[in-house]
Amino acid sequence: MAYQIKKAAVLGSGVMGSGIAAHLANIGIPVLLLDIVPGKVTEEETAKGLTLEDSVVRNKIAAGALQKLLKQKPAPLTKKSNLSLIEAGNFDDDLDKLKDVDWVIEVIVENLDVKKGLYEKIDRVRKPGTIITSNTSGISIEAMAEGRSEDFKKHFMGTHFFNPPRYLKLLEVIPASTTAPEVIEFMTRFGEDILGKGVVIAKDTPNFIANRIGTYGLLITLREMEKRGYSIGEVDSVTGTLIGRPTSATFRTLDVVGLDTFMHVAKNVYDKTEGEEQKVFELPPFMKKMIDNGWIGAKAKQGFYLKKGKEILELDTDTFEYSPAKKLKTPSIEMAKQQKGLANKVKTLVYADDRTGEILWNILSPTLLYSAELNGEIAVDIVAIDNAMKWGFGWQQGPFEVWDAIGVEKSVAKMNEEGYEIPAFVQSLLDKGYETFYKEEDSERYFFNGADYQLVPVNEKVIDLKLYKKKHGVIKKNSGASLIDLGDGVALLEFHSQSNSIGPDIIQMINFAVDEVEKNFKGLVIGNQGKNFCVGANLGMILMEAQDDNIFELDFIVRSFQNAMMKIKYSSKPVVAAPFAMTLGGGAEVCLPAAHIQASMETYMGLVEAGVGLIPGGGGNVGLYTKHLKGLPKGVHIDYQFVANKVFESIATAKVSTSGVEARENNFLDFADGISVNADHLIYDAKQAAIALFDMGYKAPQREKFPVTGDSGYATMLLGAEGMFLSGFISEHDLKIAKKLAFVLSGGKVPYGTLVEEQYM
Repeated sequence: MAYQIKKAAVLGSGVMGSGIAAHLANIGIPVLLLDIVPGKVTEEETAKGLTLEDSVVRNKIAAGALQKLLKQKPAPLTKKSNLSLIEAGNFDDDLDKLKDVDWVIEVIVENLDVKKGLYEKIDRVRKPGTIITSNTSGISIEAMAEGRSEDFKKHFMGTHFFNPPRYLKLLEVIPASTTAPEVIEFMTRFGEDILGKGVVIAKDTPNFIANRIGTYGLLITLREMEKRGYSIGEVDSVTGTLIGRPTSATFRTLDVVGLDTFMHVAKNVYDKTEGEEQKVFELPPFMKKMIDNGWIGAKAKQGFYLKKGKEILELDTDTFEYSPAKKLKTPSIEMAKQQKGLANKVKTLVYADDRTGEILWNILSPTLLYSAELNGEIAVDIVAIDNAMKWGFGWQQGPFEVWDAIGVEKSVAKMNEEGYEIPAFVQSLLDKGYETFYKEEDSERYFFNGADYQLVPVNEKVIDLKLYKKKHGVIKKNSGASLIDLGDGVALLEFHSQSNSIGPDIIQMINFAVDEVEKNFKGLVIGNQGKNFCVGANLGMILMEAQDDNIFELDFIVRSFQNAMMKIKYSSKPVVAAPFAMTLGGGAEVCLPAAHIQASMETYMGLVEAGVGLIPGGGGNVGLYTKHLKGLPKGVHIDYQFVANKVFESIATAKVSTSGVEARENNFLDFADGISVNADHLIYDAKQAAIALFDMGYKAPQREKFPVTGDSGYATMLLGAEGMFLSGFISEHDLKIAKKLAFVLSGGKVPYGTLVEEQYM
């Protein structure tokens, strides 16, 4: 059977259910969102003459969840109009509508009997072949499928999203023994290609993979803190970015998750395990007391941390009093900061003979051992475990990658000295004379499967630039960028300067890359796999030149930048920009002249120079203005002042899109440009776009004049800026910058409608 999902239903409209519905709407899939009928009407509803028979009352729980989506931060929707793709309803009146959907996702209360009762009703109305999944965070998939029809069982599995669904990459797919292999294969591919997720296949065990190991690690950390007298702030200062974990570290993470939620996750494993393992999953007394007090974290505005004014206070779990948060300061922290690469930093810290080394060793060693013990039980291999922790908990390295970093043989020797029992899986690695769980050979990555090394499976759409360069080399590089042959006649210009900021080295490589591509390639992709695409120009360099009054040097830098952007625009071969994450200032200016933009769905793009007292200097003003003109319908009267005002507002307020979709609405992208839901596929998608443009006979655009608003437009924009200044919304310097920007966008002292060239603006 060929599966496809044209419409979906989400059953349960809580934070998770509505978030999943929003993510489906973001990718264009219509969604039916159902929840229970309220038990009674409110006084306000009664006053309006409404009863429990009115649909507005019966659907209000799901409908209310939709309205909350518009207010949530971070935004679950890539644009507010996506809300129109979600239809609210209720279980009593609308369950028969499930016959028209291709996928039903259950996201109701974590109670086996309640879930089974709902599945019985679904089974009666669903059409054969409809895929049914549960977003349970730990209830047995096998148990939930009991008693259902054969076709239901064949199409039933767990699909565990992580919150918030739009932003967190992990999707755990948990098949039952009765799930058809082709359904598992379809949902895996659908999860990666359409939902944009990192999919791991998990086994049907308590809390699956990420929550099982993550919860264990958090509870081990709590016990270690209590046992050895560390403060909450001290623990967080060394369990966050210092070791490749999120900035929220341990206790800020718990505050964000909510201690009440964490309690249920831990209890799920506690109830299904025994012995020493079970003891770990029992909450420490101080956490139980916090829950009893209602100090459950961010949603209660009080948890392990409490904000008073501008000061952050930490809880003393002995006295239950708050005091200013402290940080751990040891020699090993300073030593680690001097190391290159995360692996060397972690290794330095873990073996340090100080309080940092003590706590990190005592946290990491049991977590690594626990991960090894569960390999094969909760996941098919270590790759699934490592990916689950990276994609679900935001770790930069999974447990087995951490183990490789600190040295397997060295760490096991220390574990043996301390009386730990070494899992057979780990011992077999050492017995074979192997040193690491992963190895690279011929630019391919392999993992240890318990017997030997096996090739890490990779989706063909995932291009790992680090491995790719090792295998294919580079055409040319300098400190700021590298030109790489991507194969199939396409080259890639990769930025790798600090923060991917644009300086003379990158400008030099842009010029070289376009020349090289025009001679020897079909097209060029500009992209990278850093934290952000590009955060702008190298402002430090510009500041130094300005402080030294090097006006001619500044003029040369700006002209060089502008000329490089024009080289991109008028290249005889297509140039495709592949932005993602922060694409600010100069980063946006690199994208605007490209023949095509293939943006990640999570692209935060804007010309933000006004925020640092500048106006765009790399062609961003003319680029965004002409993009707005290009997006207007042909053959109708156009108010150029309206266009100029929109661009002026965008640049003067340093407006940044909250998604790639919003970047399109802000005219940084046009409707021919593409958006990749899966960021891991971005380079591949951009490469395909370059090939497609070449195959269609791409020709460089002709240089054309365009209309400006002139004197009258300048006065209009200036009037708005002065009003903002007089109202106290902008500073005197902001007004000065706004005047300069208005002069540029208006075209200066010319009549309204004057046609000008790009170089003029």
